[in-house]
Amino acid sequence: MSGDQQPYRPSKEPATNRSSEDPYALTTGAIADPPVSLWQALRKIGPGIVLAGSIVGSGELILTTSLGAEWGFVFLWLILFSCVIKVFVQIELGRYAISSGQPTLTALDSLPGPRLGAHWLVWWWFGMLLVTVFQLGAMVGSVGQALNMAFPAVSSAIASGLAAISSPLGAAVAQRPEHPWAVLTALAAVLLLLSGGYKRLEWITTILVAGVTLVTVICVGMLAGTDFPVRASDIADGFSLKVLALPAAAIAAAFSAFGITGVGASELYSYPYWCLEKGYARSTGPQSKDPAWAERARGWMRVMTLDAWVSCAVFTVATVAFYVLGATVLHRQDLHPKGKEMIQTLSEMYVPAFGEWTKLFFLIGVWAVLFKTLYVASAGHARLSTDFLGLTGLVKYDEPTKRPRWINRFCVFFPTLALVLYFAWRDPKIMVTIGGYAQAVTLPIISGAALYLRYFRTDKRLAPSWVSDLLLWIAFLSITAFSCYAVVKDVLPAVRT
Repeated sequence: MSGDQQPYRPSKEPATNRSSEDPYALTTGAIADPPVSLWQALRKIGPGIVLAGSIVGSGELILTTSLGAEWGFVFLWLILFSCVIKVFVQIELGRYAISSGQPTLTALDSLPGPRLGAHWLVWWWFGMLLVTVFQLGAMVGSVGQALNMAFPAVSSAIASGLAAISSPLGAAVAQRPEHPWAVLTALAAVLLLLSGGYKRLEWITTILVAGVTLVTVICVGMLAGTDFPVRASDIADGFSLKVLALPAAAIAAAFSAFGITGVGASELYSYPYWCLEKGYARSTGPQSKDPAWAERARGWMRVMTLDAWVSCAVFTVATVAFYVLGATVLHRQDLHPKGKEMIQTLSEMYVPAFGEWTKLFFLIGVWAVLFKTLYVASAGHARLSTDFLGLTGLVKYDEPTKRPRWINRFCVFFPTLALVLYFAWRDPKIMVTIGGYAQAVTLPIISGAALYLRYFRTDKRLAPSWVSDLLLWIAFLSITAFSCYAVVKDVLPAVRT
């Protein structure tokens, strides 16, 4: 960031003059010294855990597991690579947010390039949003399937009751018994989103992420005593060149999984918002030439970096565990999760380790995994969409309470839209795959933007080490190369067909 660049402002009023009600305002009164010990720093992490709540969800449970079920262990290397490499882009976006006080869309809007009210990169995000919202629909529908399997008598009773009022309506519920649960899921997400801000989001997400990850890892560990152990040859396959001989369908599935596993494009966009709401930039204070500011900023960036890598460890373990369960239990039984039987098929992963009684336990776990992702993703979309309205000039945030009001409106809108999309499409796997494609083609763009911010906008005093720069370049080049390869081998032939 250049020395005279202004920090983030959602209106014409300078950020340093806005009310403290605005979590994005930078005021001298909020300045705080960064923690000095590892334990103190660990107590300040949180944005990455919120991110993990979004990451360990539909992509991992549905797409990653399905990838393992379909193709076995051959994409293990890709899962690990996808989880780790994108963190370097995440850290760079977080660095710029802390140093400037700008969230992602505002930062992108300040870049040179074509504009139509807002920068073309802002409009690209909007296009991605329109596609990735299908993933929210998949979450609503999958939770509905899981709860209907766990408590089938409820939907039957609802169908009978509705049949007495309207035979077609009762028949519709009897045919798709997960629909009442999907409606309840969307309503619950709305109410929870409206009931609290960032702190509640972080607290709820931490509990759910920890529980889901622990249970899934235990299941993988217990596979050794079943008919589906992880063999040394399986691990070797996961890092072999067999992937080069796979058909285009495999590359398509891997491309979608690459876009959504680990830190997907949606999470890269939202991470700076969570960093700002956590208070990293506010604790750093408005940018200044004072050496104390630079030292304070470097301290909070160390906390942010720790936050990113702790969350990376969590979602990598969870993602690999889901993939291994799919590649062992489902692949060896030739079970493929899809359609309205998807959750039923996925529940078979836990039976070898724990027995038939665990299906109910799994269904509750599905609720935890997907509901928290719907919850966190809707919260992130709400913040980005609110920023989008301001950048395009559709809304002017001329008072500190106006921005939170729009966030709340979007917190109602996105779960409702997700419900409508599920009613229209009905196949969660296809919906997640569509969103995965959109995120995958966006990854090179957001990675390239992070590189530009690093070299032309971030305060030079806060520049990372040459090692971090090298890894950021490797991330950008590898993400771009993989995306181009997948587009040429899979997307373009599909378009011609």
